[in-house]
Amino acid sequence: MMYADLIDQEDLLGQLKALGFAVPPGANAEQACECAVRGLNNERATDLRTMVKQMYTSSATILPAVRQAIDKQLLPALAEYQQSRSA
Repeated sequence: MMYADLIDQEDLLGQLKALGFAVPPGANAEQACECAVRGLNNERATDLRTMVKQMYTSSATILPAVRQAIDKQLLPALAEYQQSRSA
């Protein structure tokens, strides 16, 4: 039997926690991403960008709920943060 590498909600939450982000127990992917982008600073933004890049360039399949949370929460917040830093 073949198993595909998947990035699911638990993987996302685990990666965010490993980076030091406070993720409340029972949070879903979208809630976890909302927590991660609060109070962005240079270090947090860099960590999040690196995490997203690794996830998107890996051979693993990102489950739709996780991809949606990243696309809806993380990417816009990172773009806005970057824009505010260069203004």
